[in-house]
Amino acid sequence: MKNLVKFCAPCTAAALAAVAAATPALAQTAAPPPTLNSGDTAWMLTSTALVLLMTIPGLALFYSGMVRKKNVLATAMQSFAITCLVTVIWMVIGYSLAFDAGNAVIGGLGKMLLAGMGKDSLQGTIPESVFMVFQMTFAIITPALITGAFADRMKFSAMLVFVALWSILVYSPICHWVWGGGFLGKGGVLDFAGGTVVHINSGVAGLVAAIVLGKRLGYGEENMAPHNLVLSLIGASMLWVGWFGFNAGSAVAANGTAGMAMAVTQIATATAALAWMICEWLTLGKPSVLGIISGAVAGLVAITPAAGFVAPGGALAIGAAAGVICWWAAAKLKPMLGYDDSLDVFGIHGIGGIVGALLTGVFAVEAIGGAKGVLEGNTAQLGLQAYGIAVTVVYCAIATFILLKVVDATVGLRVDPESERDGLDLNLHGETVH
Repeated sequence: MKNLVKFCAPCTAAALAAVAAATPALAQTAAPPPTLNSGDTAWMLTSTALVLLMTIPGLALFYSGMVRKKNVLATAMQSFAITCLVTVIWMVIGYSLAFDAGNAVIGGLGKMLLAGMGKDSLQGTIPESVFMVFQMTFAIITPALITGAFADRMKFSAMLVFVALWSILVYSPICHWVWGGGFLGKGGVLDFAGGTVVHINSGVAGLVAAIVLGKRLGYGEENMAPHNLVLSLIGASMLWVGWFGFNAGSAVAANGTAGMAMAVTQIATATAALAWMICEWLTLGKPSVLGIISGAVAGLVAITPAAGFVAPGGALAIGAAAGVICWWAAAKLKPMLGYDDSLDVFGIHGIGGIVGALLTGVFAVEAIGGAKGVLEGNTAQLGLQAYGIAVTVVYCAIATFILLKVVDATVGLRVDPESERDGLDLNLHGETVH
């Protein structure tokens, strides 16, 4: 026994020494468990409220002011009803499909009805409940943006059915691809706050919807000018302010990334507004209120995918490009192709999202977002961005077309000609604005 002890003692000592030597290394590599950060939580609560403000009342006012007076209530009603509808859909299944662990294409069903989410559940350093509602506000505004493309002519019932299906079958999968662990995000496609997920997605869906429904009665013959641009100016201003929650909030922390995202958002937005205004001034002889607010929204859209990756100089360039290119898309491309996108959803959100996503690949700065763009020698990033755009465009266009055809075959998409001529407010909702 003594011999056994003498034999084992050195072995035991050696083993203990090895464990002791390894322990500091293990301590250095093991990630600490996530803990709640009250500063991050406060910022994300604020950001969530700001993004909700973008839809109601921001987008509701922005769109309502740009339609004719007989359709103002119907237009505002769409944004408000979508806020209610998508809230329930996101809670029941949308959040799970987007953010539950699944595969590279779609999330799982483990978070249906928010299963397993308690008061102390965390997503990083914030409560998962806050993260869930923050993402819900993105899921709300995306289909609400689409409504501007088919303003003045879609049935309210058809809009509700379409949005419900589109949220589940289009928005949630694309959200998962980019932010929920899917193949685009893991493949290196950069989208900080929704260039593909929100803007290209809604813009392409809007274009498809405008084509499928056809032109408004009297399009190109009757005066369809905005009835109250003061409402639109107020709505655009709320969108601008709310967008800081959209972009800076996508840092999901109160840190330097959020601060830089806020700075570049302001710079790009102002630059794009001026660029659109100048283009309009040079071609039409006068700068319009509609033009400058449209340019501001174009800048907000274009900086969205880039907000956490670019420096102020890149934001200036992105804003200038967005203002000029989106003005061209709305003023020249739309008449040339002949589609009736009522409120220029594709021209601003679709084209602006594509411009921003591509230029993210050019101006990304490693010291800011951890990814290099073309200007820092990573030419492959531009190809990745184009790939992400192409996948989003193709899937969204095909799925949206199919859903619209299904809705048309069941409840019908378009109001009857008499209701369209008299106005949707009275015929769909029994109310008017005097």
